[in-house]
Order: sequence, then C-alpha cells, then structure tokens
Amino acid sequence: MKAFLLRQTGGAEQLHLEEVPKPNIQANEVLVKVKAISINPVDVYVRKDSNALKAFMLPKDNQEVFILGWDMAGIVEETGADVRDFKQGDLVFGLINFRGAGNTYAEYVAAPVSQLALIPNNISFEEAAAACLAALTAWQALVVHAKLQPGEKVLIHAAAGGVGHYAVPIAKHLGAYVVGTASADNKEFVLSLGADEFVDYQKQKVEEIVTDADVVLDPMYGDHLFRSIEAVKSGGRIISLLTDFKGAIGEAARAKGVWGYHMGVASNGNDMQQIASLLERNIIRSHINASYNFVELPKAHQHQDAGNRRGKIVVKM
Repeated sequence: MKAFLLRQTGGAEQLHLEEVPKPNIQANEVLVKVKAISINPVDVYVRKDSNALKAFMLPKDNQEVFILGWDMAGIVEETGADVRDFKQGDLVFGLINFRGAGNTYAEYVAAPVSQLALIPNNISFEEAAAACLAALTAWQALVVHAKLQPGEKVLIHAAAGGVGHYAVPIAKHLGAYVVGTASADNKEFVLSLGADEFVDYQKQKVEEIVTDADVVLDPMYGDHLFRSIEAVKSGGRIISLLTDFKGAIGEAARAKGVWGYHMGVASNGNDMQQIASLLERNIIRSHINASYNFVELPKAHQHQDAGNRRGKIVVKM
C-alpha cells in the first residue's frame, strides 16, 4: 500500500509518499480501506516539532519512520478474530489511537473496534473523516467535562474553526445560550451554526461583552485564558484545549472561584457513536473548507499551516 512517511520533522516537504506493507490486525481490530482523512492543527504541529512528535505519537524505542494522522473514514476489509460488532463492507469512521500511532496517512489502517462508529447513510466519507478529532473534542469538552446544562450560557472561542463549528450546534442541542467569537468575515457562518450572539474578536474585547458565561471553551494558546477567566462568572467552568491552569493563570482562576480544566481528547467509540447520531439527525454538519487528493496531502498540510479559520480540510483517496 501507499503511505506518507515522515523521517525528519520540518516542512511539508518532509512527507514522502512511499510503498509500505499493509498493517497486520490484532484480534480486536479491523483493517479499513481508507477513503478519506482530515488534517488537524496537531498534525502540522507534530510534523514540524520533534518534541510534539514524541508527545503525540509515543514512538517506540529507536523508531525513525512515522505515519502521521488520526482521523479516518473508510470501508472494513478484514475483521479480527474477536470482532463481533463490525463486518466486512461496513462504512466506519473514528479517531484512531490518539495519543499514539494512528497511522491514517495511508491506504489501509488497522483500527481498534472500540474507537469506531458506523457512518450514517446521509454522510459522505469526507464529512465523516472531518468529524473525528474536532467533533470529539467539542463533544467531550461540553458534555463529558463541562457537563453543560440547558439554559446555561456558553462562550465558544474560534467558533468558525474545526472544533468550534461542531461545538456551537452541540451546545445549542444541549439547550444552551451560545456566544461565538470569530473574525467579521465569519459572522454569518457562526450565526448559521446556531449561535445566539456573535463577537468579532478583532474589533471587540469579548471579556467586556460577556462577563457571565457559565462555560467557556477556549482553544487558544497562552495568556488568552486570562480573558476567558474575565468572561466566565464566579463558579463557572473553563475548558482549555491548549493551555494548562498553572502559575498566574491558575491563581486567577482560583481567585474567582472558576473551575479550569486542560483537556485532551480521547479516542472513544461510544462518543463516536454519539457524533454519528448527531450527524445522522443533521444536528451537526461538517463544513469542508478544502478537499485534496491523497497525493496532494503535503499541500493540505501547507493549507492548514497557513491558517484555516473555517471548518475542516480533508484528503480523499
């Protein structure tokens, strides 16, 4: 099979399309013929930075060659001896072995069945692949960690982005009042997702407009969390995707009585089934900002690296 291999961290030119053996599957895995994958910011981070590669890929001792990627949608071609819930020909999608070796930048992937869900009939492979890491992050942030309740106010930063464009409709589905931030050119898009209120972060200080949020979803890095602490009410909750609550940030959160949690998304088939149900009922939809053919995957990386402020970038096989 063909796969993109990474031998050295750096630019997108370090991704090389080569011929490698098909993976062997374990008893609790299925072999999936990949039809689509999606590109996430973490993919670019891992490709560029050796420390990130170690932190997210969890390499074996002396491992020198890597197949990146975690998001995947495709067709089951072979099932392991212990597999009962999936069969040959099933259309499946999932976030594979995150953190660890997902190896989805390839024509075939060995996927644990505990991390998969069936693709709804009304969803394409590209839309399914897009709704893996990003949609799972939104679901786990709002439902599992924040435990968002009907009637609560939630502030979602970067509401037009990969995570945000799933988080807004999930929050609305849960009965929340949603405030979304984005640039002005994404205002109508964010409102179309179901946001009740829009804040242009380039021209407005969100912490001066929102001071009583019950929950804040913050995907930004660094001191941006101070602004979220100002926007959340005393006793509220902040879910941070990139920054932990240490040092001055943690002190500011504690001083206001705010619960702050730095989350990491986890591969989880039960949660993927929830995402599948939301997609099937059109409660969430994958917005595909750009689609590339498999041989163009390095170009997809360059696109993501340049900044992708709306929806997802996908690669089709």
